[in-house]
Amino acid sequence: MTSSRRGIHRMLLATAATLVLGSFAGQALAATAEDLAKDSAQALQALYKVNPTAELVSKKAKAILVFPRVVKAGLVFGGSYGEGVLMRGTKVTEYFNTVSASWGWQAGAESYAYVVFLMSDKAVNYLAKSKGWEFGVGPTVVAVNEGLAKNLSTSTLKDDAYAFITDQQGLMASLSLEGTKISRIKR
Repeated sequence: MTSSRRGIHRMLLATAATLVLGSFAGQALAATAEDLAKDSAQALQALYKVNPTAELVSKKAKAILVFPRVVKAGLVFGGSYGEGVLMRGTKVTEYFNTVSASWGWQAGAESYAYVVFLMSDKAVNYLAKSKGWEFGVGPTVVAVNEGLAKNLSTSTLKDDAYAFITDQQGLMASLSLEGTKISRIKR
């Protein structure tokens, strides 16, 4: 294939991925502050129901970031978008979005929820002072899978933040929080 054909092929694939993601992200943008608070509380309770360890972790957390619906789509180039809340205790104190971009062998679309338990003052302060938290930079975030969840207890919680992914629906094979950026939004 000539370089001009490859360029056109890449541009078409990027456009397709953008259109797919854009069609889903438009739904996420419509959430009001009340909707986000309600959906986040429901997502948190649903997580506790399927993963009792998450509720144990929440009791030690300084704050909790809840993204009740994140939409991810891609066709070679992809991305994800969702909006959520920061909770201190049961009170919503701020609103955030989560955005990621990726490229490689990928095709499909899915939605999921994720919850990040901020365990240290360092993590909470970093989120408050930064203009966006990029996972992999700043405080340590541990993505909790079923195996790790079984080994967590109040005495083993040593990291700055723990992320739980739940309610996966769709046709993409994997999830990763790498490359994810969380930024404050106004509601």
